[in-house]
Amino acid sequence: MKIHRFETTLRWSGNTGAGTANYSAYSRNHEIDGPGKAAPVAGSSDSRFRGDGSRYNPEELLVASLSSCHMLWYLHLCAVNGIVVTHYEDAAAGFMHEADDGAGRFEKVMLRPAVTISSGSDRDKAQALHREAHRMCFIANSVNFPVMHEASVSYSGMTTGLPLSTM
Repeated sequence: MKIHRFETTLRWSGNTGAGTANYSAYSRNHEIDGPGKAAPVAGSSDSRFRGDGSRYNPEELLVASLSSCHMLWYLHLCAVNGIVVTHYEDAAAGFMHEADDGAGRFEKVMLRPAVTISSGSDRDKAQALHREAHRMCFIANSVNFPVMHEASVSYSGMTTGLPLSTM
């Protein structure tokens, strides 16, 4: 078994002069960076939690991580199975429950990949590879909530959208 290490650096940039003297005295803004990265990711909390809505929040980054991991595995599996993908787009959504005391947890994430393949590719196989991509995804294998799929595969003006309920 291989062990892989991933490193990031998080820098809080939200000290507006008084530090955390009180709950409203500071900004939630921060930057996420890592060795060799082209640019940092601008982060904050969600605007509902006094954050900057123009920056990515941790919840969005979690949903994006699941979506990206699924896509990368899916593209790999298509490439090694003779499926030529010409377009991939995912409108992913995460659903989080917030308790009365402010704690919360994700209940589920729904991935909605819309894939276009070349006319010579096997659409049924392309659809089925979403299950395998889910099984292989490092991030989906690491969360304690369901990651669902409503994938569609199209070519030559035809679309099939077979919901895949995978966890």
